[in-house]
Amino acid sequence: MSGRGVERILDLVEWFAVTPGAVSLSQVSTALSMPKSSALQMLRTLNERGYIERDNTGRYLLTRLPGEITAFGNSHGALLALAAPLIARAVDEVGESGFLAVLEGSEIRYLNKILPAREIRYDRDMSMTRPAHKVASGIVILSNAAAEVLEGINARLSAKDRADLQAAIKGAKRDGFYMNAHGVVEGAAGVAAPVFDAEGRVVGAINIAGPQGRMAAAAERVSATALSTARAVTEEIRRRAIHAH
Repeated sequence: MSGRGVERILDLVEWFAVTPGAVSLSQVSTALSMPKSSALQMLRTLNERGYIERDNTGRYLLTRLPGEITAFGNSHGALLALAAPLIARAVDEVGESGFLAVLEGSEIRYLNKILPAREIRYDRDMSMTRPAHKVASGIVILSNAAAEVLEGINARLSAKDRADLQAAIKGAKRDGFYMNAHGVVEGAAGVAAPVFDAEGRVVGAINIAGPQGRMAAAAERVSATALSTARAVTEEIRRRAIHAH
């Protein structure tokens, strides 16, 4: 795309951001002084990327701004940027490893990790996903996810795993976080708390993990830090949404 093309599509996004309600192709063409064919091409691009929607009357409506965090799609860039300094602060406070996790299908993917400055510490391969029902991050996300998401995962599990997940979710809903004293990796333990978008939908989890002995000894403090960090990230997301609109 040419420099002028980039300028035009940015102009279009900015115009949508200050224009209330749905608009027609003719309105876009007139407002930005461009041929309808060019306007239509850009509208189609924005629609395909999930920034605008086309209703049944053929009019267009802005649904999100670039970088805005939602529970849908794969827009993790803003979430990463907002969470990183808060996770780093949590790692300094408790001296254990910090992670940002999201749900992908029935698996948990870790988007980043921040390790503490100590010789013995927990690390994980971020190229690997983990079954959501077996890790703390997955349990707190599922405890706040839409019913159909949980139903889809339950359908893949054995009766025992379903019962274990149900019990874990009950605890996570009660406490606002979940401590997994025996992690997927032998000798490790982790605690996680959910992160929400501006509409109250779960979009990820803050996870703090470390050796079982240290995590057990500091369980209350580490759990409180995970919860306060997740709440701080949620607040940053909400503040961003207010400023964006």
